[in-house]
Amino acid sequence: MTQTPYEIIGQDALNEMIDHFYKLVKNDDRINHLFPGDFQETSRKQKQFLTQFLGGPNLYSEEHGHPMLKKRHLSFIITSFERDAWLENMYIAIQHANFPLGVGDYLYERLRLTANHMVNSEN
Repeated sequence: MTQTPYEIIGQDALNEMIDHFYKLVKNDDRINHLFPGDFQETSRKQKQFLTQFLGGPNLYSEEHGHPMLKKRHLSFIITSFERDAWLENMYIAIQHANFPLGVGDYLYERLRLTANHMVNSEN
């Protein structure tokens, strides 16, 4: 039986990675203005989303409905600049997490594709 990326990573390691990511974002003036002031709540939702995204329980959908990521981000101007800043912080957080071999690369690639999808402006 094949394990999901969520099962390989584990909830604790995933949560620690996301907490580290939001510490980085909070201090990153390139993108911190895009996030509501409550990074704890944003982190909580990201934990729910990534748990589901990686094959764990459907925590995000159960509380918030379908993720509809593009629609939920339309109120923010997201260019390649913001995408790249987000991905840079995510890359650092994933490397810091020291996930099992290959899982971090898999997660980053999936999130890179998602981040590309979030770009909604050229300016």
